[in-house]
Amino acid sequence: MTRLIVVRHGQTVWNLERKYQGHSDIALTDTGLNQARAVAERLAEEPVHAVYASDLSRAFKTAECIAAAHSLTVKLVPELREIKFGEWEGLTYEQITERWPGLLGKLWTTPDELEIPGGETFRQLKERSTAAIRQILAAHPGQTVAVVAHGGTIGTILCAILDIHLNHVWRIRQDNTAVNVIDFYEGRPTITLLNCVRHLKAEKAGNLPEVK
Repeated sequence: MTRLIVVRHGQTVWNLERKYQGHSDIALTDTGLNQARAVAERLAEEPVHAVYASDLSRAFKTAECIAAAHSLTVKLVPELREIKFGEWEGLTYEQITERWPGLLGKLWTTPDELEIPGGETFRQLKERSTAAIRQILAAHPGQTVAVVAHGGTIGTILCAILDIHLNHVWRIRQDNTAVNVIDFYEGRPTITLLNCVRHLKAEKAGNLPEVK
């Protein structure tokens, strides 16, 4: 069995401000760092053989905490970045709605049909992220690997694993430092844990902003 542990990054300032981040390199808040340390402590007893992450600092710093607990270094994979939001990056929901009336609604209802101005499509995100996951799995047969990425990225990976349409991507919630576990038996995936944040304080778990 090969085990894939997929973790979303910790909280950022733009999460709090409900701004779309995409490829913008936004740092973790103090709370985000504490979340990263908490998830690292939770995973410290897991037999992790390798740690991979998006090259954006919010994912990399989260991964560093996990890797340190296992005396490992983080391997950066740019293909694990969040979807490129293009002209929407740094803007709030209200600002995007004002400038592109009617377009943002497609992000939540039919993301597979959405063309983000200056950005990527969700199909492009799915293709690059799942290709990266396949390469990681091929490099670690029979091992446990941790991967730190982003909400949208993780959603598309899980859609691929579950073989469901990309228009359902936002039905798979991903809180900051959520832990997801996928076990592969002879290449066949089974999701054994989804969006688990039990390592966070009870009053905080599940109450963070949804903007990616």
